[in-house]
Amino acid sequence: MSFNIVCDSCTDLTKEDFEKGCYTWIPLTLLIGDEEIVDDDTFDQHSFLEKVANSKGACKSACPAPETYMEAYKKADDIYVVTLSAELSGSYNSAELGKKLYEEELGEKNIHVFNSRGASSTQLLIARKIYEYASQGMSFEQVVEKVEDYIRGQRTFFVLETLDVLQRNGRLSKVNAVLATALNIKPVMEGTKEGIIQKLAQARGTKKALAKMAECIVKEGQDLTERILAIAHCNCYERAVYLKKLLEDKLEVKEIVIVDTKGVSSLYACDGGVVVAY
Repeated sequence: MSFNIVCDSCTDLTKEDFEKGCYTWIPLTLLIGDEEIVDDDTFDQHSFLEKVANSKGACKSACPAPETYMEAYKKADDIYVVTLSAELSGSYNSAELGKKLYEEELGEKNIHVFNSRGASSTQLLIARKIYEYASQGMSFEQVVEKVEDYIRGQRTFFVLETLDVLQRNGRLSKVNAVLATALNIKPVMEGTKEGIIQKLAQARGTKKALAKMAECIVKEGQDLTERILAIAHCNCYERAVYLKKLLEDKLEVKEIVIVDTKGVSSLYACDGGVVVAY
């Protein structure tokens, strides 16, 4: 049975992932004021970050149309879909509607939409886990069961250079965002198992916040000896390397990988943001 992994564009897939030939990329649309930017191969991160920094209005993302997902579902016998957290985006619901459209027009087939309950590197790890199991020849049902179990055990942490975009999109009060900026306070945030965002800790300055995030991950106490930890960064490779070293000194993990954020994840990470998932 052939398989294809359909990912919305917040999934930080790498060139090496795409070279496997089993991933389909579904772009979201980024909205800065009245301007629409499609998160596809033409996306220019440098230009985009400048526009976000200079914009005073809301910076948002719009999910793909269900019909776009429906077309992608024609590519293989078994279809696995990875989307942004359903609690943060309409991409999950759009993918589910695409499944219904497909079944109404073409009949039932093996399609499963995974709610990542996260974003960015969280989605990347889910997509790679699907590939790992499906390429081993596991049945569709086995892959779904094992990946859903994997998602339930995932954790996501992040430190942002600025809280401006979160504030403008209603994820944080203006008072908290202004106060944090004025005092150079960098909160350590996590994506909960329910797919929402909450603050874990804070520190003054980004470097101290990254160290605090490493402490939070170690304190979690989860056995990571067989898990891959992914660090996604937005235009701040040095920070990702610094965090990787902190974690390697304190944790025993199977592997730590560093990846670049792309369009949608760049919107929320902003210039200088770091996201960790495992």
